[in-house]
Amino acid sequence: MVRTLESPVPSIPILRSGRVYRSLDEAELPAVDGSRVAARVSMANSGLVRRDLLDLNRGRDVLREIPARDLAAMCRRAGDIFLRDELPVGVEEYPQSPEDYVRSLSATSGLPFTLIRRNMARLHEVFSEIEVILGGLTRGLDLEVIDRGYGDQHGVPVSYAATTNVLSVILPSNSPAVNALWIPSLVLKTPVLLKPGREEPWTPWRIVQAFLRAGYPREAFHFYPTDHEGGTAIIRRSGRVMMFGDDATVSQYAQDERVEVHGSGRSKILIGEDAVDDWPELIEILVESVSANSGRSCINASAIVAPRHGKAIAEALAQALAGWEPKAADDPSAVLSGFANPQFAEFIDGAIEEGLTTPGAVDVSAALRTGPRHVVRDNMHYLLPTIVCCQSFGHPLANREFLFPYASVVEMPQAEMLEAIGPSLVVTAATRDEGWIRQLLESPWIDRLNIGKTPTNRVQWNQPHEGNLFEFLYKRRSFQLTPMHV
Repeated sequence: MVRTLESPVPSIPILRSGRVYRSLDEAELPAVDGSRVAARVSMANSGLVRRDLLDLNRGRDVLREIPARDLAAMCRRAGDIFLRDELPVGVEEYPQSPEDYVRSLSATSGLPFTLIRRNMARLHEVFSEIEVILGGLTRGLDLEVIDRGYGDQHGVPVSYAATTNVLSVILPSNSPAVNALWIPSLVLKTPVLLKPGREEPWTPWRIVQAFLRAGYPREAFHFYPTDHEGGTAIIRRSGRVMMFGDDATVSQYAQDERVEVHGSGRSKILIGEDAVDDWPELIEILVESVSANSGRSCINASAIVAPRHGKAIAEALAQALAGWEPKAADDPSAVLSGFANPQFAEFIDGAIEEGLTTPGAVDVSAALRTGPRHVVRDNMHYLLPTIVCCQSFGHPLANREFLFPYASVVEMPQAEMLEAIGPSLVVTAATRDEGWIRQLLESPWIDRLNIGKTPTNRVQWNQPHEGNLFEFLYKRRSFQLTPMHV
């Protein structure tokens, strides 16, 4: 069932241990184009958050009684429900079909329908592949060890203790797929407390409803739309926090072992000396790495480094993206996302223009545009794909990450790359040079390494992404079991 403009406005409540709670403080969530109010959201004040965080043990106690394999089976069912079923938004009298969800999320986030559906499919894979994901996180640990607290792994006695009674997640609004990172915690018997992004309550809410319909206990879910003060209370009073934000925000907690920070990825593609003369064979990989999900993910490549042919690579990449333009949200060919907050588009555009005033950088895409980078269509703000060719990695635009299809291209000798790139969530290295591959494997800057023709945005479900959730939620203890004889 597709909602019309005359349909009732959904009211998204707070969830306190899975129970609906409505606040007198209700925020209106407007459609990005200003045409309507898309939802009303109950806001939890910081006092309510602090009070509830004093006692969240019930969710952990209930999950602990359910075998992990049963939780995994329910997780797989939840994935099918998330993808296909009609689910309530707030109350049963406002059911939301998958198509309603797509339209609602597009209206408040600026994402076109095509990208939302791709993100839905990716999330469905997380539900479906949960046992493969857990195998990667735990290195093949038998899930019964989670049930008992101890067991055997590869012939070695092991025991694990939970580090928290709840995983609190401070979510962003840039991409629905970030919710994939907290889903496995529930099979690991850790309840979740979710603070949704301002423009994106839809996806975490829908995931929670899918889990509930699949049979998960209500006590395992807490949903708190709240302001900055409430968010700070969540971070300070939770045993474990998964936090998304910009560099300035996450840097405050970078040294706090309770907080797993997810900031800028600054992912990169490094082209080796042995592969650079064949760079045209890499263009498809470069395009996907830079532009997938409209460039909004931390695993999108924001820099391409090559020993030579930098100008030619930049021009070819810019040409491949030159046809991207704003389209109606429901256009099947739409691939460019708008900005829910126009000020973000203005800030990013201004930052690039300011960076270009520093000598040593050229906006290669500018020659292919018929107008400005920042454009408006149907009251929605967009930034057109931008490829900047930089003379050195020290240029202000050479190692920047923005929430749209943007990348710098820099020439640098292969021998200097690993010292220059800095922290990088993903690095794809196009090379067959065994000696350099060994150096890449030794680099402390690289969180995830792809060797060969793999785009930076491709993930393997059996590989941890930006930290290991199992090791974050459980600590291993020394353990020995000696039989008692009476």
